[in-house]
Amino acid sequence: MEIRVFFLALLILASPLLQVARCQSESEAEAADTAEGAGDLEIVNEDAQFYGDESFASAAGVQTVCVFPKNSGKLVPAGEETELLVGIKYDGDSSVNVVAIKASVHLPFDHHLLVQNLTAQVFNNASVPPSAQATFPYVFAVSKYLQAGTFDLVGIILYEIDQQPYQSTFYNGTVEVIEPSGFLSIETVFLVMLGLALLVALALWIQGQVQNLSKKSKRAPKVEVGTRLTDASMDEWLQGTAYTQSLSNKSKKKK
Repeated sequence: MEIRVFFLALLILASPLLQVARCQSESEAEAADTAEGAGDLEIVNEDAQFYGDESFASAAGVQTVCVFPKNSGKLVPAGEETELLVGIKYDGDSSVNVVAIKASVHLPFDHHLLVQNLTAQVFNNASVPPSAQATFPYVFAVSKYLQAGTFDLVGIILYEIDQQPYQSTFYNGTVEVIEPSGFLSIETVFLVMLGLALLVALALWIQGQVQNLSKKSKRAPKVEVGTRLTDASMDEWLQGTAYTQSLSNKSKKKK
């Protein structure tokens, strides 16, 4: 009898760990099993009322966990939907009524600089029994115009205990926004066009340099040896010789 009680207590204590492991699994079947733990969950559209932008304190004894299924790198394609799972557990005597999940994107170096408020996911009939854990899906999409890079994601889950509103931050860390698959971003197109323009400019510059060199080679001056200069130097060299005397005698006879 004591052995049975021991194993029953062990199973009760280990059940939260098993549910967390199930939440972190990348298997679709296991993800479906954790979603069933929330009961007959009904997802309401984003226009439902859920306290708006009010902020509340966190309830004591509430534990949250966040997992990006099949996305260990926490990659968020711009303009495309990204899913994460939020687990919640309350170590108290009352049930927890999950109202909504919302998130926002901030600059990593300053949380006061808000980049985007993401769509809130509102729930109906999302009651979690005492000492039990349930997992809720949250699907969001950042703006397709958001530049790729590292950003901070802050996720908040709103809930009620004994009709009193509370909130807890289930994620406050970085995510990597990447370019959407199958599309070229404006930045990529700009860089490609800039590279092509630089290549064309370089080719034109090289062509101009080659043409200048060819023109200079064609315009090289020709050195002509003047006959007068040659004759003057010859006369100076032959002066006083028999050759010059014969030339002078011929010139006198012509006169």
